[in-house]
Amino acid sequence: MPLHLLTGAGSGIGAALAARLHARGDDLVLLARNPGRAREMEAAFPGAQTVVADLATPGRLSWALSKQQLPARIDSLIHVAGVVDLGPVADLPAAIWESQLSVNLVGPAELTRLLLPLVRMSKGQIVFVNSGAGLRANPEWAAYAASKHGLKALADALRAEEAPHGVRVSSVYPGRTATPMQARVHQQEGKEYDAAAFIDADSVATSIVTVLDLPRDAQITDLSIRPGV
Repeated sequence: MPLHLLTGAGSGIGAALAARLHARGDDLVLLARNPGRAREMEAAFPGAQTVVADLATPGRLSWALSKQQLPARIDSLIHVAGVVDLGPVADLPAAIWESQLSVNLVGPAELTRLLLPLVRMSKGQIVFVNSGAGLRANPEWAAYAASKHGLKALADALRAEEAPHGVRVSSVYPGRTATPMQARVHQQEGKEYDAAAFIDADSVATSIVTVLDLPRDAQITDLSIRPGV
């Protein structure tokens, strides 16, 4: 069975995707930011392996991974984890910029670097779950959008670099999706949150599975998902 290493499987889109892959019998390695989160994931997805490492501290990822057993190969590395803090540029302190850039961009870049040999071994694929904010920036979204625009650049460069190794690289850009992160965004915006008004996380998971399952004679490089009508 294919082996997938996922970040962000604890909630939202990541949890929906992990549930879909787990249900069909694929092998899962789930990145958890701390041991407590790892235990929760192991209970939710019996048989899945967990690896404890915090994307918020990219410089320590190499050390964290060196202390744990990694699989012999990775068929797909799927980056779903992310954080968001809104605010106008005039009010955003450096710490807010740094936290979002670390988790949303530098962490994925470093994790990819460290795991790339295992992905190359199986001529696998790397999927970056980006955001509509990775294509455009709205007021008060500067820091998050910058991190996601950077993630697009990372994916585009990596795709060209890894093509000779047979590695596919895809970016998925969901619109607003009903997740705990979306609820937090609405709280920051001072708006009432109605999950029914947004894309269901399982619908996004369906799209990601389509990217993963596409036959090797083709690849989906960029996929935008928008609310239905």
